[in-house]
Amino acid sequence: MSIPSWHAEHWHRLQARRQRDALPHALLLCGPRGLGKRDFLRRFVRGLLCQHPDGGDACGTCRSCRLFDAGTHPDYVSLSYGLRKDGVQRSEIVVDQIRELSARLATASQFGGWQVASIDPADAMNTAAANALLKTLEEPASQTMLILLADQPWRMPATIRSRCQRIEFQLPAPDESLAWLQDVGVRDAQAALTAAAGNPGLARIWAEEGALAQRQEVRKDLAALAAGRGDALAMGKRWLDNAPEQRLWFAAQAVADEMRARAATEAGPLSSALDIEGLGAWYDAANRTREALRGPLRGDLLLLELLGRWR
Repeated sequence: MSIPSWHAEHWHRLQARRQRDALPHALLLCGPRGLGKRDFLRRFVRGLLCQHPDGGDACGTCRSCRLFDAGTHPDYVSLSYGLRKDGVQRSEIVVDQIRELSARLATASQFGGWQVASIDPADAMNTAAANALLKTLEEPASQTMLILLADQPWRMPATIRSRCQRIEFQLPAPDESLAWLQDVGVRDAQAALTAAAGNPGLARIWAEEGALAQRQEVRKDLAALAAGRGDALAMGKRWLDNAPEQRLWFAAQAVADEMRARAATEAGPLSSALDIEGLGAWYDAANRTREALRGPLRGDLLLLELLGRWR
């Protein structure tokens, strides 16, 4: 695995605290999707539980490492979305999961060292679950560590965030991102980085998934609607059937490019008939729609309403 350079400062800081025996009982790893928070978590926990670590990294051969790699380490538990009674995956983390986790952390470590639990995504906890977790954060057991991962930490209560040592992953400099993408073999790295708004991890994911072609398709769709050639109903159905949130990201990005072109008195990529205020309002509406798709409202109606306003 190619370790991103933007992990280095966070890694060295944590290892320095480990050397001083001053690790916190709760960490919050946060920042945009794609920056490797989960890889960082795995590397850190694996090294923390390792019986013979070197510079914080796991040896990979001891019994603890073998158990961790097999997903059966008794001193590590990972909590995510559970299943409802009917077998359907939940869309949130619920209070019973947190209570079970807290009970697990109250027991003694089987290896005599740290007990570690991770919650991912921590911003998916509902209110009752977050309230239940608060007690564990306020009264941590000795040699226990709770690690929360969140792409959108602002969705979590401030009382939870304030009780965690925050490690925030931020977008690296463009040249650093480009060098990393080229190092991991991403073709047309600059185009991928532009599409991902400077996020190298997201650029890599999208390049591997073929999302750059989808980005061009979204632009063609909006240009066709603006020219009176598109069908908003059919377009909305097509978007809904294939990565609608990602398509809305690309749509908002295209509108931002249109606004920048207008400001420079150049021809925009979409040739929209909307004025600059209308473009700004549509940009905001696209982002609200992306958020609303995660809720109970019908996605086809949300997209139809949005695309019906485009011209």
